[in-house]
Amino acid sequence: MTETDQIADLAKALAHPARIRIVRLLLAAPGCIGGDIVEAVGLAQSTVSEHLRILKAAAIITGEIDGPRVCYALNPAALAPLATFIASLTPPPGGACCLPDQKETA
Repeated sequence: MTETDQIADLAKALAHPARIRIVRLLLAAPGCIGGDIVEAVGLAQSTVSEHLRILKAAAIITGEIDGPRVCYALNPAALAPLATFIASLTPPPGGACCLPDQKETA
């Protein structure tokens, strides 16, 4: 898988408001949380399970079996390629924009 494919897959995995809520929840609650995710996100268990499956497939989160439940945690290192790409989109301070001047035409 190329870096471009990896960045696209990460962006795709994050491209849903419920998945962003899950990532924010896991960021705010370091360590593992299980069934609390369904209550916090406010969606049906099956819907949350599908979102968790997508985030786990992209390695954005980890899920480990802890007794009768699955314990989820954020994996920030997995987002490094996407973070680097997004940071590269901002011109350096004092630097010129990468686009040529746009002159109005009448």
